[in-house]
Amino acid sequence: MAKQENQDDQEYKARAAALRLLARREHSRLELSLKLRQRRFENGLIEEVLDEYEEQGWLDDHRFADVYARQRMDLGYGPLRILGELQQRGVHHTPECLDAMTDEDWCAVAIRLRERRFGLSDLEDDWDTKVRQARFLNRRGFSASQVERALEARELPEG
Repeated sequence: MAKQENQDDQEYKARAAALRLLARREHSRLELSLKLRQRRFENGLIEEVLDEYEEQGWLDDHRFADVYARQRMDLGYGPLRILGELQQRGVHHTPECLDAMTDEDWCAVAIRLRERRFGLSDLEDDWDTKVRQARFLNRRGFSASQVERALEARELPEG
């Protein structure tokens, strides 16, 4: 009898922990699984809880990917970085909000980021500055062509 009570107690604790984590923010299935493992719950129990929460609609990798991608886009990250971070979190599909962005849109994001961070001065004669800005944009997850376009952008003359 004590073993059954202990099992029920562990199940309750796993469900409660998962629900608390989901109440704070969206999680991918992989993230939630790892966090529950850190709390020393058994793999079988974790999978059972996560399956149930997916059925209930409380855990959804597609919703997580969309929310996560939008947040990262708002912070000025590019498509390569966002997709890489999603893959690290166990999401292996492209969210709709990223699919909706064209290359032109990403170039505009890169240009705005460069302008906010460095200004849009002419970099033709300043190789060191150009390389530093290119590395920054590259780390942020923009493609080589998007970085190149952002580096070519100039401030509009006032007139």
